[in-house]
Amino acid sequence: MNNVWLSLKNAFLGLKYCFVTQRNMAIHSVIGITVLVAGFWLKVSKYDLLFLMAAVLLVLVAEAFNTALEKTIDLHTRERNHLARVAKDVAAGAVLLTSVFAVIVGLIIFGPPLWQLATSCLVPDNY
Repeated sequence: MNNVWLSLKNAFLGLKYCFVTQRNMAIHSVIGITVLVAGFWLKVSKYDLLFLMAAVLLVLVAEAFNTALEKTIDLHTRERNHLARVAKDVAAGAVLLTSVFAVIVGLIIFGPPLWQLATSCLVPDNY
Protein backbone atom coordinates (compact mmCIF):
# COMPACT_ATOMS: atom_id res chain seq x y z
CA MET A 1 0.00 0.00 0.00
CA ASN A 2 2.95 2.32 0.63
CA ASN A 3 3.95 1.97 -3.01
CA VAL A 4 0.53 3.23 -4.09
CA TRP A 5 0.78 6.31 -1.86
CA LEU A 6 4.33 6.96 -3.05
CA SER A 7 3.20 6.69 -6.68
CA LEU A 8 0.35 9.11 -6.05
CA LYS A 9 2.69 11.51 -4.27
CA ASN A 10 5.13 11.41 -7.18
CA ALA A 11 2.33 11.95 -9.69
CA PHE A 12 1.13 15.02 -7.79
CA LEU A 13 4.71 16.33 -7.58
CA GLY A 14 4.96 15.96 -11.36
CA LEU A 15 1.73 17.87 -11.89
CA LYS A 16 2.83 20.52 -9.42
CA TYR A 17 6.09 20.91 -11.35
CA CYS A 18 4.17 21.42 -14.59
CA PHE A 19 1.78 23.97 -13.12
CA VAL A 20 4.51 25.92 -11.29
CA THR A 21 7.24 25.95 -13.93
CA GLN A 22 5.49 25.77 -17.29
CA ARG A 23 3.93 29.02 -18.49
CA ASN A 24 1.79 27.31 -21.12
CA MET A 25 0.35 24.88 -18.56
CA ALA A 26 -0.77 27.85 -16.47
CA ILE A 27 -2.24 29.60 -19.53
CA HIS A 28 -4.09 26.46 -20.64
CA SER A 29 -5.38 25.92 -17.11
CA VAL A 30 -6.79 29.45 -16.82
CA ILE A 31 -8.42 29.16 -20.25
CA GLY A 32 -9.78 25.71 -19.36
CA ILE A 33 -11.31 26.91 -16.10
CA THR A 34 -12.81 29.90 -17.92
CA VAL A 35 -14.33 27.60 -20.55
CA LEU A 36 -15.85 25.31 -17.93
CA VAL A 37 -17.28 28.26 -15.98
CA ALA A 38 -18.74 29.59 -19.24
CA GLY A 39 -20.26 26.17 -19.88
CA PHE A 40 -22.07 26.29 -16.53
CA TRP A 41 -23.06 29.94 -17.03
CA LEU A 42 -24.50 29.25 -20.49
CA LYS A 43 -26.21 26.12 -19.14
CA VAL A 44 -24.85 23.83 -21.84
CA SER A 45 -26.04 20.23 -21.72
CA LYS A 46 -24.22 17.71 -19.58
CA TYR A 47 -22.94 16.02 -22.73
CA ASP A 48 -21.57 19.28 -24.09
CA LEU A 49 -19.98 19.94 -20.72
CA LEU A 50 -18.40 16.49 -20.89
CA PHE A 51 -16.93 17.31 -24.32
CA LEU A 52 -15.59 20.61 -22.97
CA MET A 53 -14.01 18.88 -19.99
CA ALA A 54 -12.45 16.23 -22.24
CA ALA A 55 -11.02 18.85 -24.58
CA VAL A 56 -9.54 20.85 -21.68
CA LEU A 57 -8.09 17.73 -20.09
CA LEU A 58 -6.63 16.58 -23.41
CA VAL A 59 -4.75 19.87 -23.79
CA LEU A 60 -3.39 19.65 -20.23
CA VAL A 61 -2.29 16.04 -20.71
CA ALA A 62 -0.57 16.92 -23.99
CA GLU A 63 1.21 19.81 -22.24
CA ALA A 64 2.34 17.47 -19.44
CA PHE A 65 3.74 14.95 -21.95
CA ASN A 66 5.42 17.79 -23.82
CA THR A 67 7.11 18.91 -20.60
CA ALA A 68 8.22 15.37 -19.75
CA LEU A 69 9.70 14.87 -23.20
CA GLU A 70 11.50 18.24 -23.17
CA LYS A 71 13.02 17.57 -19.73
CA THR A 72 14.11 14.08 -20.80
CA ILE A 73 15.85 15.51 -23.86
CA ASP A 74 17.45 18.25 -21.76
CA LEU A 75 18.74 15.57 -19.39
CA HIS A 76 20.30 13.71 -22.29
CA THR A 77 21.98 16.62 -24.07
CA ARG A 78 22.46 20.36 -23.76
CA GLU A 79 24.15 20.55 -27.14
CA ARG A 80 22.28 21.59 -30.25
CA ASN A 81 21.02 18.43 -31.85
CA HIS A 82 18.77 18.20 -34.88
CA LEU A 83 16.91 15.12 -33.62
CA ALA A 84 16.39 16.65 -30.18
CA ARG A 85 14.89 19.73 -31.81
CA VAL A 86 12.65 17.59 -34.03
CA ALA A 87 11.40 15.63 -31.01
CA LYS A 88 10.63 18.83 -29.08
CA ASP A 89 8.93 20.39 -32.11
CA VAL A 90 6.77 17.30 -32.66
CA ALA A 91 5.70 17.30 -29.00
CA ALA A 92 4.86 21.00 -29.22
CA GLY A 93 2.92 20.24 -32.40
CA ALA A 94 0.87 17.66 -30.50
CA VAL A 95 -0.06 20.33 -27.96
CA LEU A 96 -1.02 22.63 -30.83
CA LEU A 97 -3.24 19.93 -32.36
CA THR A 98 -5.05 19.32 -29.10
CA SER A 99 -5.48 23.07 -28.59
CA VAL A 100 -7.00 23.45 -32.07
CA PHE A 101 -9.32 20.54 -31.30
CA ALA A 102 -10.36 22.24 -28.04
CA VAL A 103 -11.08 25.51 -29.86
CA ILE A 104 -13.22 23.67 -32.43
CA VAL A 105 -15.16 21.91 -29.66
CA GLY A 106 -15.65 25.27 -27.95
CA LEU A 107 -16.90 26.92 -31.14
CA ILE A 108 -19.35 24.10 -31.83
CA ILE A 109 -20.72 24.14 -28.29
CA PHE A 110 -20.60 27.86 -27.50
CA GLY A 111 -21.41 29.18 -30.96
CA PRO A 112 -25.20 28.77 -30.90
CA PRO A 113 -25.85 30.05 -27.35
CA LEU A 114 -23.45 32.97 -27.77
CA TRP A 115 -25.06 33.86 -31.11
CA GLN A 116 -28.51 33.74 -29.52
CA LEU A 117 -27.30 35.88 -26.61
CA ALA A 118 -25.69 38.41 -28.96
CA THR A 119 -28.73 38.69 -31.22
CA SER A 120 -31.13 39.02 -28.28
CA CYS A 121 -29.04 41.91 -26.94
CA LEU A 122 -28.77 43.65 -30.33
CA VAL A 123 -32.30 43.17 -31.66
CA PRO A 124 -35.20 44.59 -29.59
CA ASP A 125 -38.04 42.21 -28.65
CA ASN A 126 -40.67 44.31 -30.40
CA TYR A 127 -38.76 44.43 -33.68
